[in-house]
Amino acid sequence: MQTTVREAFQQIFTSEPAVIVHAPGRVNLIGEHTDYNEGFVLPMAIERGLWLAAAPRRDDRVRVHALAYHETQMFSISDWTQPLSGWAGYVQGMLWALSTSGYPLGGWDGVLGGNLPRGAGLSSSAALTLAVARTVSALQKSGWQPRRMAELAQKAENDWVGVACGLMDQIAVACGESGHATLLDCRSMESEPVALPNHALVIILDTGTRRELGNSAYNQRRQACEQAARRLGVPALRDARPDMLNTLGDDILRRRARHVISENARTLACAEALRRDDLATAGRLFNESHFSLRDDFEVSSPALDAITACA
Repeated sequence: MQTTVREAFQQIFTSEPAVIVHAPGRVNLIGEHTDYNEGFVLPMAIERGLWLAAAPRRDDRVRVHALAYHETQMFSISDWTQPLSGWAGYVQGMLWALSTSGYPLGGWDGVLGGNLPRGAGLSSSAALTLAVARTVSALQKSGWQPRRMAELAQKAENDWVGVACGLMDQIAVACGESGHATLLDCRSMESEPVALPNHALVIILDTGTRRELGNSAYNQRRQACEQAARRLGVPALRDARPDMLNTLGDDILRRRARHVISENARTLACAEALRRDDLATAGRLFNESHFSLRDDFEVSSPALDAITACA
């Protein structure tokens, strides 16, 4: 793919790119719906991702061609009054976030390509914003600050694109290390690499189904978690204990809270199992995580149940 974007840049702009950057996608091994409950997640960067070839311009325009969409978009970094939509909105939003934080910008031409399937839950949006951030860092020679760039990528999605995402995806993309997962504390935002066993393979299976967060039960689940935390008298479900669940008279709230409490424990236990090269324990925890998502959190699907059973 790196060769593809280089050759496309040469063809479209009749010159050589000054930089070619890569931003990986990510998959979350375990720790589902724990992020907005200030808990723990265990994502990892993957081999598939996005590549962006770029070269500076002499004006204040940014012109990017997206190979996947056969489309070129151009906008000014001196005028933020005309927001773009779609993939270009993420490019523009990242540059806006950088500008509001005092990072130097300049115009540039770019060609964007990748091998992340869209809508498959592999964080193509985080990869896109961070590919833009890495490009600007390289062109401006401003130095790469992975954690800060992850925070600004989240700002771009939250405040420019309008997606209320957390920081997990961006941290996993920006801070991921080869051969490691990333254990992230979603309250302190501290992260640490967790080495994967050398003999382990991570296989990502695609159900072939797609969903949009805005059309899912995401908001309902989040509200239920917040309501359960209030009834338990804790700041977030991260602070709740299993022995507190019996005080929740509402069965739905009790099951939602039980998933989050048990999932946090599973995530920490899984990280420790991987450190010990104990894949059998990790596998058992993955299975328990799915059962909890299916039965207590009720966010699975027949396709996902079937593919998990096959695995």
